[in-house]
Parts: sequence; structure tokens; C-alpha cells
Amino acid sequence: MTVREIRLYGDPVLRTACAPIETIDDGVRALIADLIDTVKVPGRAGVAAPQIGVGLRAFSYNVDDRVGAIINPRVVEVRGEPVPTGEGCLSVPNLWHDAMRHPYARVEGLDVDGSVITLEGEGLFAQMLQHETDHLDGMVYLQRLPSETRRIAMREVRESDWF
Repeated sequence: MTVREIRLYGDPVLRTACAPIETIDDGVRALIADLIDTVKVPGRAGVAAPQIGVGLRAFSYNVDDRVGAIINPRVVEVRGEPVPTGEGCLSVPNLWHDAMRHPYARVEGLDVDGSVITLEGEGLFAQMLQHETDHLDGMVYLQRLPSETRRIAMREVRESDWF
């Protein structure tokens, strides 16, 4: 399909909770195809629908040779104490800070055929699951930063050439 442009921090779609997908139709299948094409760009681990301007609950992933997408995902389990994890975001380019993330996460949702699927993993995959589901809830990783780090990050955003 199409590699879509990534929306940048400040765009209201990134701070709005997404609506669930009620029916998997041709429009939703096209959205999923676009999300997968968009996440396949080198250096990308995940792309949530709001990052391409669509306020629906879906995201794609590309981590450790696992490429796919999930519809209406919800985190059903996290394990381990949250630890500071180096994190960036396509919607907040060129910034990298430690966000608190659980070392294991499990997400359930649907595939494009409407079948229930489970995605789970540790490390980077767990981080991606948490990061992308946050996007669907209208949260950008900057909101997960400790207050002093968040102040620094927000100054970096304001001083960036893209903001």
C-alpha cells in the first residue's frame, strides 16, 4: 500500500484516545497494510495508527524479524518491576530518554481476519508493546518520564527544528 507520513508531537491526534475498530472492512485492511508498510522503514520498531493521523486502535510492529499488526490491542499482563529503558519515538524525532517500562508484556487483540491473537515478549518487544498501546490511549512516552527528565525533554522539543 503506502508508507505514510509520521505525525509529530504537538499534533492533537497524538494526545487523543483512539476509538476501537468495530468492523474489519476494506478500509481497516488498507489501514493495516499502510501501518505495516510504514513500520518496515529501517530503524522503526512500531507505528500506531494515530502516528499516521488515524484515531483507531491499531498498531504495527517490526522487532527482531517479527513484523505484523494488531487491532484493538490491550495489555493483559506485564511482569517485573519497571526499569529505566532508553526510548525514542518517531513522533518526537531525535530525542532519546529513559522511560519506565516493564521487562515483559503481553497484549491481546485481533488480526485482519478478526481472529484473536496474542503478542508477548521481553526486552525491546515488551517495550514496543507498551509504547504503542500508550499511543492508542493518547499518551506519548514523554509523559512517562520522571519529572526532571520530562522538563529537559520538553525543552529539547521546544528547541528542536521540527516543533
